[in-house]
Amino acid sequence: MTGAPEQTVFRAVMSRWATGVTVVTTRDAEVDAGLTVNAFLSVSLSPPSVLVSLQDDVDTLPRLERSRAFAVSVLAADQQAVSERFARTVPPEEKFRDLAFHRGTTGAALIDGALGALECRVLAITPAFDHRLVLGEVVALEVGRDAPPLLFFRSGYGHADGPETLRLPAPRHPPAPR
Repeated sequence: MTGAPEQTVFRAVMSRWATGVTVVTTRDAEVDAGLTVNAFLSVSLSPPSVLVSLQDDVDTLPRLERSRAFAVSVLAADQQAVSERFARTVPPEEKFRDLAFHRGTTGAALIDGALGALECRVLAITPAFDHRLVLGEVVALEVGRDAPPLLFFRSGYGHADGPETLRLPAPRHPPAPR
């Protein structure tokens, strides 16, 4: 298999990897920018550090590169609308319009009602095909409310309805490779 079928199968396999949902924000020259990210992971406890993967063509990336700081808000199950807002390709001011947030120590927006937030200074930005891997050292933390997480699975949103019940999107069957 080559070309599109491989990408389709790759996407189908990766959609089976359940992730949490975050919003990554930054502030550059008094302008906020942000996007929904599920490619987020803890790298180290000492020093505390995280990694986010951002597509090369997102409008947030140049602002993050200039500001050298970003924040990650971990979304709760009832914040799907926030995730959808930041996943849209619209001007940054539309993403933040009428949104409840507060400023962290880096100046980046922290989403109100999130499960937690991390503020980071950029340590490295590494090209990786059509993405940039952004390594950040955590400089401030905020523990948010205790609530179920927003999840992403099978290219859709899932929710935990408490400690013993998980609602996941119905399976989607990828087109058969040619």
